[in-house]
Amino acid sequence: MSQNRFNSKPITSIGRSLRQHLSLKEELLLAIAPTLTIAIVMAFVETVSQQRLLFASLAASAFLIYLDPHHSSNTARTLILSQLMAAAIGWFANFTCGAGYVAGIAAMVATIVFTIALDVVHPPAVSTSLSFALQTSSQNNFILFSLAVGAIALLVGLERLALRILTRFH
Repeated sequence: MSQNRFNSKPITSIGRSLRQHLSLKEELLLAIAPTLTIAIVMAFVETVSQQRLLFASLAASAFLIYLDPHHSSNTARTLILSQLMAAAIGWFANFTCGAGYVAGIAAMVATIVFTIALDVVHPPAVSTSLSFALQTSSQNNFILFSLAVGAIALLVGLERLALRILTRFH
């Protein structure tokens, strides 16, 4: 298990000290990558599926990555494992209990327990499990969701790179 278990502090302090010195323009520049990433994911989802709400939690993931890409809950590993596990748990709860509150509660509780036990806590994953548990369509979007999670995982690297570039200019 990692030493960052349940630690609310960032992995490194690179981003935190730099953020105190960023102008509004620089902050907005950092926000472009998550915004564009989510817009691209939404356009992709719209062309393939009508299950828009399944992907809402990824917007929260993107914003958390923008806010602190060095935080332990925002690593690519944590994001991918927690989001995909939550989708699978939500799907399974829906399959076994039917789309409803019982499935939603079971999926949320199981997601919380498993993300803590596996040290991959990423809060938006709880919403993912709920979305999959409450899905009433017969359409299975797990593969599409997995591709979208991959796009968001790339955002971790983009945001870290952007902060590194801004660090060199300050």
